[in-house]
Amino acid sequence: MFRWISENYRTFLWALALAIAVWVAAVTSADPDETRVLSSPVPIQIKGQDPALIINSEIPSTVEMTLRAPRSVWDMLRADPQLIQAILDLSGLSSGEHSVGLQIQIDARPVQIVSVAPRTVTFTLESLSTKTVRVDLDLSGEAAIGYQVGSASLEPGEIVIVGAESQVTKVARAQVAVNMAGIRQSYDQTLPVQILDENGEPVNGVSVSPESIRVVLPVSQQGGYRDVAVKVIVAGRVASGYRLTDISVFPPIVTVFAGDPQLVNDLPGVVETEPLSLQNVQEDINTRLALNLPEGVSIVGEQTVLIQAGVSPIESSITLAGETVEIIGLGAGLTAHISPMSVDVILSGPLSILDELTREGVRITVDLTGLAVGTHQLTPKVELLIADVIVESILPNTIEVVITPIGTPAVTPTP
Repeated sequence: MFRWISENYRTFLWALALAIAVWVAAVTSADPDETRVLSSPVPIQIKGQDPALIINSEIPSTVEMTLRAPRSVWDMLRADPQLIQAILDLSGLSSGEHSVGLQIQIDARPVQIVSVAPRTVTFTLESLSTKTVRVDLDLSGEAAIGYQVGSASLEPGEIVIVGAESQVTKVARAQVAVNMAGIRQSYDQTLPVQILDENGEPVNGVSVSPESIRVVLPVSQQGGYRDVAVKVIVAGRVASGYRLTDISVFPPIVTVFAGDPQLVNDLPGVVETEPLSLQNVQEDINTRLALNLPEGVSIVGEQTVLIQAGVSPIESSITLAGETVEIIGLGAGLTAHISPMSVDVILSGPLSILDELTREGVRITVDLTGLAVGTHQLTPKVELLIADVIVESILPNTIEVVITPIGTPAVTPTP
């Protein structure tokens, strides 16, 4: 037996190799290898970072990968992207600049990694620093005339800044900015904190706690001043056929002043304008008017107010019945008969224009240019010799036209 094996072992090995090759070929043909680029980049996971250190440089958040694997494995990776991980291990690293290769873990077999981009990540580790800073209030603009701003309140008055030591060292101050221009009432808002260096430029790469500060500013009106509404007084009526659509006043509220505060306190809360004349007006009004103020009371700032009044024509409609249809564009040697020979036209527009409209201002035509002998269904066209009038409809909308050669007995069109 051993003698037979020793004499035939080469044949045995060839048979085993051939069997393995046949098995591999069968498996490969059923589940062929494919080289692909992952459809979605793989997120980089950072592990092992010393909590006393912080990364103070930009690092990529994902990597692109090209893999070679059987089709069945690709189906697994597509169904569960978590099978692939890209790990940036910072274990044991101290402050300074480092270049670390990414660790690629794939929980599926068999897989061959063809390429990874980037393969190595370069970054800087710095000591984590904390700084407590008082928040300043940056006020700009002035309150409305007659108003004064009291002492501001910031809640909280300090913030904590955390970040890389090199960035935290740049912080010179923290502030919130408030624009007081034209303010008339107390201010109570929550505003984001601005972190600035000694040159007033923003400092990036640090976190702030809290990120927003509540700012409270009391605003009160000084004695002798008062805000009152403006009431527009009108006189007359717009022209016949027109209507008043709206009246606006700018500003709608004005500030008045008197040396004796009682004078402004006695006002009813409104002041009236000089009369705005609407007599026979046919167009919009844009003008300025003075205010009627009691003696000893004056207006602060601009002494007049802007008045804008909208005036529009009253819209209406009319029906012109039995308007004759005119034939145009008929070819030489032809004659035409139309049915019906007249139509009704409904028009709309300003009432004042419709009242003056005459039949001579309306022309109804049917254009036969290029039409041959036969029966045609055409839509008449309305021409208006007056502006701002709209054709709403034509009744009937279509008329029948019978075109025949001259000398042919007339055929009465079907009604």
